[in-house]
Amino acid sequence: MKNEELQYSTWQEPLQELILESDRERLAEKLPRVEALISERIELLNQGSNSRGEGMALRDALTILRVLKREKLDTNGNA
Repeated sequence: MKNEELQYSTWQEPLQELILESDRERLAEKLPRVEALISERIELLNQGSNSRGEGMALRDALTILRVLKREKLDTNGNA
């Protein structure tokens, strides 16, 4: 998806870059930053913004982050 097509580019663009990252070490470095961006946006939405569509997209993003951690970074300790 092109950046101009991203509805919430502030956090979707870094998430997209993270998904496409093939270097495990760089993925591990970038992941906390993307998590923070998503968490901050969730917090802002919880403070009163009424963007149900973005809230759903953020929940999906958190699921993607969990999968990336499990599948690409093997945070469960499995080799």
